[in-house]
Amino acid sequence: MANQKLQIQTALQILKPAHQVFQAIVDPAKMSNYFIAEGSGPMEEGKTVTWKFPEFDETFPVRVGKVEQDKYISYYWDGTDGTELLVEMTLAPKGDQATVVTITEKEMDNNEAGLNWLKGNTAGWANFLACLKAYLEHDINLRKGAFDFMKPES
Repeated sequence: MANQKLQIQTALQILKPAHQVFQAIVDPAKMSNYFIAEGSGPMEEGKTVTWKFPEFDETFPVRVGKVEQDKYISYYWDGTDGTELLVEMTLAPKGDQATVVTITEKEMDNNEAGLNWLKGNTAGWANFLACLKAYLEHDINLRKGAFDFMKPES
């Protein structure tokens, strides 16, 4: 059997209209309520932004790919092995007041490093969706303090 590539795909329904979900993903001021500590600017097609996460000192570059208002966002960021990984977020309205968000991240080789990436980032994207849902539906920041144990000890 050939060494098949691995990819992540996860989805969750959020009880908010697609426009609100979309804005919460592309606007760094909103993202700082559930995902990042800060961002250098909104996610706009063709731009590179930087994200800083609460539990890390460094910033991470994010190269924005395609953006379709209220429907789709893609971007590229560095994988753990230095390769550039594609993240795609698709927003599918379910009536007027709900949106299914599907996230796909690809791709890594089917080896030990790839399996570790698959395990870690699958959990990460499930956490992202849960945090997005809690923020949009209940104005709760689930991420606050959740990963402080990952900070280097001083």
